[in-house]
Order: sequence, then structure tokens, then C-alpha cells
Amino acid sequence: MNYRQARWVCEFCIEPLLFERISSGSRGARIPQNAHGEIKIPEKLLRKSLNLPELSEPEVVRHYTRLSQMNFSVDTGFYPLGSCTMKYNPKVNEALAGLDEAANVHPSQEEGTVQGALELMYKLERFLAEITGVPKFCLHPSAGAHGEFLGMVLTRAYFKSKGEIRSDVIVPDSAHGTNFATAGMTGFNVVVVPSNSRGRVDLEALRAAVSEKTAALMLTNPNTLGLFEYEILEIAKIVHDAGGLLYYDGANLNGIVGKTRPGDMGFDIVHLNLHKTFSTPHGGGGPGAGPVGVAEKLEKFLPIPRIEYDEKLGKYWFDSDRSQSVGKIKSFYGNFSVFVKAYAYILSMGAEGLEEATETAALNANYLMKNLADEKSFKVKYNGPCKHEVVLSADPLKRETGITARDVSKRLLDFGIHPPTYYFPPIIQEALMVEPTETESKEELDRFIAVMKQISQEARSNPEKVRGAPTVTAVGRLDETKASREPILSWKMYKKRK
Repeated sequence: MNYRQARWVCEFCIEPLLFERISSGSRGARIPQNAHGEIKIPEKLLRKSLNLPELSEPEVVRHYTRLSQMNFSVDTGFYPLGSCTMKYNPKVNEALAGLDEAANVHPSQEEGTVQGALELMYKLERFLAEITGVPKFCLHPSAGAHGEFLGMVLTRAYFKSKGEIRSDVIVPDSAHGTNFATAGMTGFNVVVVPSNSRGRVDLEALRAAVSEKTAALMLTNPNTLGLFEYEILEIAKIVHDAGGLLYYDGANLNGIVGKTRPGDMGFDIVHLNLHKTFSTPHGGGGPGAGPVGVAEKLEKFLPIPRIEYDEKLGKYWFDSDRSQSVGKIKSFYGNFSVFVKAYAYILSMGAEGLEEATETAALNANYLMKNLADEKSFKVKYNGPCKHEVVLSADPLKRETGITARDVSKRLLDFGIHPPTYYFPPIIQEALMVEPTETESKEELDRFIAVMKQISQEARSNPEKVRGAPTVTAVGRLDETKASREPILSWKMYKKRK
């Protein structure tokens, strides 16, 4: 065990529930009493029994501190979670978003009292428009899937305005699951097109799929295999010739920023994940932001209100007078703290910095691919350079030893490395989707490579050790199916199960 592993073990402990630590008589706070010794609690707030553990303040603080130390995060270890861009983000942006001027702004304030906030959002929209190559942006959506939803609502509104009934949305077989779900949720039929022998959209299959029913093609570029759709202009032509729209899923934008733009590729609708590409830590449900940009012909359908600037008065204002708008899709105007971080990140990086981040992310991913694409254990199905992430297949290892991609992922936890995304995309057998991002050093990448090779060796020499992993975390391998179907959501359920 090296020092990194030893440090990892020390950070974990078996922490019981607070209800298991009841020590009668202890308390963490003293409630004021009046002269007669009666507790000053309003009658309506009194309960006969709260069934709360009796603990002192230090016991409670230590409990929650130990729990926090059990969390894995980008601040504690390598987080190569593919297609999620779990990069280490500058803490200065967190500090800026926490300033009173940003954190304490109320969305119901008068426009005249929030001119700075409106200016920041107005300029951020234009930054994003320049970066992506589409003229107009809307910041309303709360996250990527919400942005997808808006994109499909805009698609529906566009064709309704033209008096056309289009029922189909085309989605590649390697796409994010939310693409299929969003298209179905907004009332479209999902038409799946396969990948070709190079891991890109099969053009002949796409030509066969488009028709007068085609509303849009939802496409990620680079795609979920980490590969650039080098025939994107032809793809755009096929869809546009059929009268459809081209929709860009921005989950992988960090693989092309500064190098090319979705608008230049022919995309009509672009959603971004500010919490992936532009400096907001994400996970655990948020916070997120999924701005949507559109071509000129779709601007009039964007949600209200829109932020405008009156040059004569020198002030920013909300414009809700848009007769063809799809209306509101969210209360107020998006997640402001995320906008502050994204705005600060773009300003601090500049055009050259954003481009360098893209180059470094691609360099890191290709470095891992070059050092791990070994037919004896892991392989890459599609040859050639990748962009920001690489999808390895552990199928050779499974065929030889029985060790699966899940086993490899769980064993990584014993080395203080978060597992990559595994079993996605589903078109790759025993997939391990690895995204090193631009923030990891060569030393950390070399350590990851060494650990992966060690796990490969263990699979052959001591497979039970890998199957039994993880062993140094607070809990061992969980029954994921049971955890999903029979979650323990309360103290009563916990006692009953125990």
C-alpha cells in the first residue's frame, strides 16, 4: 500500500447513524427559561415526542465532519467520469458567486436595483453566442435536460408556425439517454440511426431515416464515444434538405471550444451545460444551467422574459412582449450563481485560455488511450484520435478472466480514484468511458494508467480481490439493484430492515 492508498484509508471510518449514538442526558443547546423555570416555546410548536437522539454539540459536529470526509469529490481525488466533465474548477469563481452582491440578489427586485445582474446575464448571453456561433441565447433552463426540453419545445413551435406537422426526431444510437427521453416527453416519435464502422453517424442510414415527418436530428459533437463527427456538414445538409432542424447537445462542448463552433457546423439549436464546460462543480443534482442558443429564424420563439438594453436610457430591462414566445419554462431567470461563475471563467480564461483548455483535454484523453488501448485487457473499438474522452472496452479482460467493467470500476475506489462511467454508451461491450479533463497533471494520469494496469494484472493473478472491491471504503460493494428497488428513506425503514 502506497502513501496515497494509506491516506485514502485514513479518511474513511465506519460512521453509525445518529440514532445509534443516543446518550441519555446530553444536549447541544440550552433553551432560555423564564423566571418560573418554564421553557419559552410557543404551544403550537410543542410536540409530545420528537424521537431525536440526545447528543452534545461536539458529537454532532464530529459526526457530520466525518460524513463529509467520506464524500468523494474533485477536491480529494481523480474524477474521470466520462461525459460529465468533473473537472477541478477555480475556487475564485465560487468566491465571486458567494459575494453579497451576487448571492443576496432577489429575483423579484425592481429592474433598476439589479442593473449589474442584468448586465452580467446580457453579456454572458453574447459571450456564449460568440463561442457557439449562433446569434441569440436564452439562460432560463436549469440544466442540460431542461435545455433539451426547451430545444424540442422550440422545434415544435417553429413547425407549428409554418403549419407543418412533423412527428419524428432522429437520435443516434450512441446518444445520451436524455435525448431519447426528451424527444419522447415532448411528443415526438424517436427514430434511431446506427453508428458506422468508424463510430460516427451512418450517412446512408440517416438518408433513409429522414422524411417529411422529420422535425430534428439531436446530435452531440464530439459524440459520446469522444469522436468528432467529421461529416457534420453533410449531416446538416441531409437534415436541412428534408426540412428538419439540427439540434446540438452541448454535453461535449469542452472538446471543441475555440476550435470550431456548432453554428458554423449548421446547427439551428444549441444547448450548453455551464456546469460542465464553464466552471460550476456539479453532481448530486445541481446546481446547473443549460442555456439554449438559436438561429435567427427561431429567436422569436424563445421563452420570456428576454433581457434587452436601451441605449438611450443606458439601462437593461426585461421584455415580455413577445407574441410568438413559447412562454415561461422556469420561475424567474435561471440559476444566477452559475451565471456568475461562467462569466468569471470566460473573462479570466479569454479566447486563448479556452482554446488551450480544449487542447489540453484532448491531449490528456489521447494520452490515456495510447497507454491503455491494449488488446490483452482493454481495447478501443474505433481507431484514430479522440477528443476530450475515450471509451475503452474491458471485454478482452472479461473474456479471459471474467472480470467486468464494473469490477474494474469498483477496484479503482481502493486507490482513491473515482470510477469512470461504465456500461455507457451501450453500443460498446463492457464500456469504460474515461474523461481526464484539462485539469489533471501528467503525474496523475500516469498514476491512473499504472493503477489500471495493476488491476489488469490482479484480474489474472487474484480475480477474487477485484471482485471483492472496494475494501477500504466505508461500505463495500452494494447491491445496486436492491438499492434502487428497495431504498431506505427513513429511520423507521432502517429499523425495520435491520
